Amino acid sequence: MSAASVEKKGWFDWYFKSNLLMRILIALVAGAVVGIILGFNPGAVKPFVDYSKFFGDLFIRLLKMIVVPVILFSLIAGAASIAPSRLGRVGVKIMVYYLFTSALAVVIGLAFANILQPGLGMSIVGDAAIKGKAAEAPTLIQTLLNIVPTNPIDSLARTDVLPIIFFALVFGLAISYVKDSKVPAIAKGAETLFDLCNAAAETMYKVVSGVMQYAPIGVFVLIATVFAQQGAKAIGPLLMVTVTVYLGLLVHLVGVYGGFLAIFRLGFFKFLKGANEAMITAFVTRSSNGTLPVTMRVSEEKLGIPRGICSFTLPLGATINMDGTAIYLGVCAMFIGYATGNPLTFNQQATVVVTATLASIGTAGVPGAGAIMLLMVLESIGLKVTEGSAIAAAYAMILGIDALLDMGRTSLNVTGDIVGSAIVAKSEKELDLAMWK
Repeated sequence: MSAASVEKKGWFDWYFKSNLLMRILIALVAGAVVGIILGFNPGAVKPFVDYSKFFGDLFIRLLKMIVVPVILFSLIAGAASIAPSRLGRVGVKIMVYYLFTSALAVVIGLAFANILQPGLGMSIVGDAAIKGKAAEAPTLIQTLLNIVPTNPIDSLARTDVLPIIFFALVFGLAISYVKDSKVPAIAKGAETLFDLCNAAAETMYKVVSGVMQYAPIGVFVLIATVFAQQGAKAIGPLLMVTVTVYLGLLVHLVGVYGGFLAIFRLGFFKFLKGANEAMITAFVTRSSNGTLPVTMRVSEEKLGIPRGICSFTLPLGATINMDGTAIYLGVCAMFIGYATGNPLTFNQQATVVVTATLASIGTAGVPGAGAIMLLMVLESIGLKVTEGSAIAAAYAMILGIDALLDMGRTSLNVTGDIVGSAIVAKSEKELDLAMWK
């Protein structure tokens, strides 16, 4: 065997070729252990923070670097992919369902967070000791008005999230219509523009993947700092966040999806029996897009949803329907507010509902995308994730358990896609009801 035929192994193969989820979980545990040990020696906390601060701050800056381009290109590509020819009865029905259930999901997440109050009493501090902007929060009417940007370029520069979302959606839908132009040159140009935005979105997902390779290091440093300052009492709030998210997911599954199925006279348990393979696959893979082949197969073969409908509604749902992510965003935003002494006002919570609902359209159906969207939601309510801040420390705590939360929310995302497809097919009298008996 020649030397050239032997695959060369890099020095860091042991790191980059190992499971990212396991690396992050190990970093979480190791950071907690180191932080607790440091807590028993108060004199060592400050030197540790001073010497390790760079690595935690670098991670936060990398995350902030990718937020705006991810939002912009993902939303444009997502909106532009909706063909005007499909925006008929089926398109309108499924879009209304997706947006309505996403808004309900955020409300459910916020309701449970208000009741259980995860993070209350933690009082996380950071070098910057940054507080939220509750005192300066605009009225709900002003918030809604501010969604429309007067200068999109300025909004991009200032990271004004809601105006960016609005502009990206309008621009994407416009591309979708121009692609259907009767003038070949214009249609071709729009198709090229769509391909460009879609390629840019995919490129940003690749950048996100690269940034996440650094996540274990950033998580270790940030978590160690939190536990050094908070001690073992930080474990309880993280457990409470997990319980709150999963309670919200369960209530949404039974109450919202079960309610929709009941309204359309479709059996909830029959649905679960038919959809369980896709639900479990989504839970394990943590990817709506990766689960799509399974989702389409069980929808057609086990639930009687015609291919003509599910071939449109399911890929669309994998792109824009993120109910589980919406619940996660609501709960985690509340946790970060409580943990840093900035409990969210009613107006801020209303902004979370609007932002998270719209953000669901731009959430990539890949593992960990919800954590990036959480940054966007926090920006929209004035909780700036800047290096050295208390907000950044609380965000790092969420990132440490994100994989556990991601499994549940992805499973609910996929479940919602199938429910929506089933009720649309039933309303169109195209559902094979024999499979529901």
